[in-house]
Amino acid sequence: MSTKPFSADTSRAPSSEKLHRIDVAAGDDAIGATVTVTIDGIEVKVPMGTTILQAARKIGVKIPTLCNHDDLCIAGVCRICVVEVNGWRNLQASCAYPITEPISVKTNTQAIRKARRHIIDLHLANHYGECYTCRRSNNCELQALAKEYGVGHFRFGHPQEKRFKTDISSTSIVRDMDKCVLCRRCVRTCNDIQEVGCLAIENRSAHSQVMTFAGKPLANVICINCGQCINRCPTGALTEQDQTNDVWAMLDDKSKHVVMQTAPAPRAALGECFNLEPGTPVTFEMNTAFRRMGFDAVFDTNYTADLTIIEEGTELILRLYKALVQKEAVSLPQFTSCSPGWVKYIEHFYPDMLDHMSSAKSPQQMFGALIKTYYAQKKGIDPKDIVVVALMPCSAKKFECNRPEMKDSGFKDVDFGITTRELGKMVHEAGIDLPNLPKSDFDDPFGTATGSGVIFGATGGVMEAALRTVIELVTGKKVENFYDHANITPVRGFEGIRIVEIPITEVGPVPDIIKHLVPNWDWLKGVTVKVAVAHGTANAKKVLEDIKAGGPLSQCHFIEFMACPGGCLGGGGQPIPTNPEIRAKRAKAIYSEDAAYSVRKSHENPAVLQVYREFLKDGPCGHEAHHLLHTHYTPRGKFIS
Repeated sequence: MSTKPFSADTSRAPSSEKLHRIDVAAGDDAIGATVTVTIDGIEVKVPMGTTILQAARKIGVKIPTLCNHDDLCIAGVCRICVVEVNGWRNLQASCAYPITEPISVKTNTQAIRKARRHIIDLHLANHYGECYTCRRSNNCELQALAKEYGVGHFRFGHPQEKRFKTDISSTSIVRDMDKCVLCRRCVRTCNDIQEVGCLAIENRSAHSQVMTFAGKPLANVICINCGQCINRCPTGALTEQDQTNDVWAMLDDKSKHVVMQTAPAPRAALGECFNLEPGTPVTFEMNTAFRRMGFDAVFDTNYTADLTIIEEGTELILRLYKALVQKEAVSLPQFTSCSPGWVKYIEHFYPDMLDHMSSAKSPQQMFGALIKTYYAQKKGIDPKDIVVVALMPCSAKKFECNRPEMKDSGFKDVDFGITTRELGKMVHEAGIDLPNLPKSDFDDPFGTATGSGVIFGATGGVMEAALRTVIELVTGKKVENFYDHANITPVRGFEGIRIVEIPITEVGPVPDIIKHLVPNWDWLKGVTVKVAVAHGTANAKKVLEDIKAGGPLSQCHFIEFMACPGGCLGGGGQPIPTNPEIRAKRAKAIYSEDAAYSVRKSHENPAVLQVYREFLKDGPCGHEAHHLLHTHYTPRGKFIS
């Protein structure tokens, strides 16, 4: 929406104050007529149904909130946002008050300030713990409100003992209900954004609690470890499992060779931990920080993102060949397998569709397997002395690296998965001024990546990377002939589900790297390849239900799924807060970095081609590649881990 400049209109002003008027032009989201509301003497026109909170934000009037979040439906449970509405005796929750007629609102009176202060005091009366020892200290919304409203003592008391046992059962998430303020953000996130439903409110009034099914530990319910609840929790009630002390211990152990692999999404977000604008890339400053912290080598996970495209793309070609030429029964569409939260979701809820899942491991796990085999051989290091740390935007990566099947190297492929937030903490702890560090590159042999690896961090990125490669391999022509600058924009964006059709009107020779798998491309000529992209498991559910019902998505050949809204850039391990605007800025940084690469297609990565020549000698989807780079997923019970 656009806002016109406003000017004082004293002709309609009350005797003691000026009245400002702002006309907010109705945008695409406006339905029907506009309505006028006066907020603290400022008159503004808004689409009918706009809440008081939304109207106030449009004109720069700040109303504090706790339960409200841009990603979530209205709850109106915390009451921090109360305002006075002319004609109403009681204070009203501005986040839940839809404007349907002209009203006059005040947001800052003695009664309002007193009410907000008492509400904060009541929250503190149930909030056990010391701020200095809390993981969310200095990034806690309750703490910020207490400071803003001048809380100097606990008016209604303060818990002296823990009432709830901290749940540390999950490999990814810690629940401390003594810090819960019952804002229900986690419940709405789990139920509405993700449609997983492992959290719910039980009991009423003062006995209300956020509970898992039957009060079971988080590891024993249908949690998919995505961490979206963490990203929206305003306090320290939900945090990731902190492994920073374990990583420091490895760095201090001189008998260990400790390597770091870094995913693309944290680079666009880590700067937020240092008060930089969201979307400020710090890739090469981060590399310098790793070396100063003591890591022996710093590698780029984008390398194995490129490797994933080769393996997953080859698997898709083989499925299509079996279906179209050999007339075998194969499971199509093929699903991507990069997102561990998505993998756990389908294992729990749609185990009958697991044969659609690509067997390719995620880039994180492929990297671990290569480091403890190929890299160990090249460097002459005993794999048992190598420690692989993965910097990821995702709390579910902690679960993934602990899956018992992820040890095809003969060792645990990835030892630790740390989030962007954990790395920010470590850099601060080391006294490193990251934004002002000199830049340094990644180390060889895994320092060479492409733009396709970078865009894995955004929803649609895996699909775009795959299409850049498949189009060139099949047609024998540059993808730039079909899409300007190789930017396959139809798969980009934040719509929940996107479908794209790509007609294959011409084919070229089969490249040497997969010539042993298919004799020619003639069988693909005239085929329209249909692909889709979905992010957030609520959208994944829609896709899977459509496929089961034989809907349009059942005609797709390849579908990208990401568990988190926005893809990895909105992952459960990214800096807090998150909202659509922040995720859009992170995406812009990712695509800008992609555009800066001289090589932007996975199949042109010389280091990836080298690993096939030297190590995975039977090529993509060959025996050795299957052993190290692929796996199979198994159904999980509805209520067990």
